[in-house]
Amino acid sequence: MVRAMKFKTRLQVTFISIIVLPLLLSVLAFMMIGVYLMNVQKGFGLRDLDYGLMSDNLKDFLGDVDQMFDELVKQAREDATVFSDLEYLEKKNEELSRRSTYLIVRKDRDLYYAGNPESAEKIFQGLPPYGTFNPDKNREFYFNDKERYVKQLDFLFPDGSRGSLFVVTRANVLISRKLLGYMFIAVVLILLFTSLMLTRWIRTGVFAPIAELNVAMKKIKDGNFDYALETSAEGEIGDLYRNYEDMRLRLKESAEEKKDNEKKNKELISNISHDLKTPITAIKGYVEGIMDGVADSPEKMDKYIRTIYNKANDMDKLINELTTYSSIETNHIQYNFQRINVADYFGDCVEEVGLDLEARNVKLNYANAADASTVVIADAEQMKKVINNIISNSVKYMDKPNGRIDIRILDQEDSIQVEIEDNGKGIAQKDLTRIFDRFYRTDASRNSAQGGSGIGLSIVKKIIEDHGGYIWATSKEGEGTCMHFVLRKYKELA
Repeated sequence: MVRAMKFKTRLQVTFISIIVLPLLLSVLAFMMIGVYLMNVQKGFGLRDLDYGLMSDNLKDFLGDVDQMFDELVKQAREDATVFSDLEYLEKKNEELSRRSTYLIVRKDRDLYYAGNPESAEKIFQGLPPYGTFNPDKNREFYFNDKERYVKQLDFLFPDGSRGSLFVVTRANVLISRKLLGYMFIAVVLILLFTSLMLTRWIRTGVFAPIAELNVAMKKIKDGNFDYALETSAEGEIGDLYRNYEDMRLRLKESAEEKKDNEKKNKELISNISHDLKTPITAIKGYVEGIMDGVADSPEKMDKYIRTIYNKANDMDKLINELTTYSSIETNHIQYNFQRINVADYFGDCVEEVGLDLEARNVKLNYANAADASTVVIADAEQMKKVINNIISNSVKYMDKPNGRIDIRILDQEDSIQVEIEDNGKGIAQKDLTRIFDRFYRTDASRNSAQGGSGIGLSIVKKIIEDHGGYIWATSKEGEGTCMHFVLRKYKELA
């Protein structure tokens, strides 16, 4: 699951982590290493220790000082008089100085020799009295408030004065190379740990989702629109996932729509081929009849010619319907809107279609309840296509010997409602809401045996909607169908 964090926030967290996390871990490591080294040092008998005592190779260091002290103890047993020789003491002090250590020699209560006079002055009065330490029994250093390790060797000067030789180690100058070594290893491990942790975090939060998106895009490229990516995360990754899903769904819908349109286009071509073949076959038959002299009387000749004319009109209507459909598909329907008087316009339309309906033995009834001055804004030619398509559809599926079509104009406050009702076979309720869909045909009312491309009513709906109106249908099977459409009235501005 993708973590809900924006790239900006993720970069900020990464930047802070790179700085703060190693710092905190380094401090923690320093403390832990310090405690460890202090515990090690305490094993050598050192008391009251602090971090300044952490010495690299402490065992070696203490061993070197012990060795030098043992040499001094041996020298005291063999010949302690050399401790009164300042040249000898200077030589030994030089050897000890390499270990941050120096000598102090006290004669009775006076300072006899100091390898580091300034430091010796600070601690001289606090040095233990003669006889405090026995070099054979007590060999440990001790630490005082001056941050010094002191080891004491008592002896007698040649004149019998009491003497004490002190080996003093300055604890505050012991630089811990061991600590530095441990800290170097700790810092390397800390940086490695931080790098691995941040790398894993960024890989999980950024690269893994991007890789998954890459796989998903390849699926899209291969035409697989079912590879879904779901997430509840916020931030850029969540937005990418949701945008991918929106794109996938739209592409899938577009592909399905394209596939459906291809299927419908094939169906349209098949329907049009069938509808064109029927009148063409009839025309060829009647023309051959005329050529063969079958129409040997004026009455037959007139009948043949009239039939050929009607079939040619059917073909012309079908071609016009196909042209209009092409204009709808490309959204290039040309309209010439103008003010049209409702009474005059529909009166002329009824008169024009009435003759054709009478020839088909269909009775036409017309009623106009709108005011004589009612005007609408419409394209006269396109509205005529609407009326002709609805009426021709009614006639095509008329199943009664005495067909009837009623055209009614109803007056509403801001619009007129046109109703064109027939007494045909009707449409099933399950099909009623889909009859305006492009290419939709029903078994009950739009079967291919009766012809028709299945785009007539979709063209009607498109034209009505482009006029700012709307259309719907009501029907009862066996009783008939009524088409209703509404157009807004035109009103002069005051």
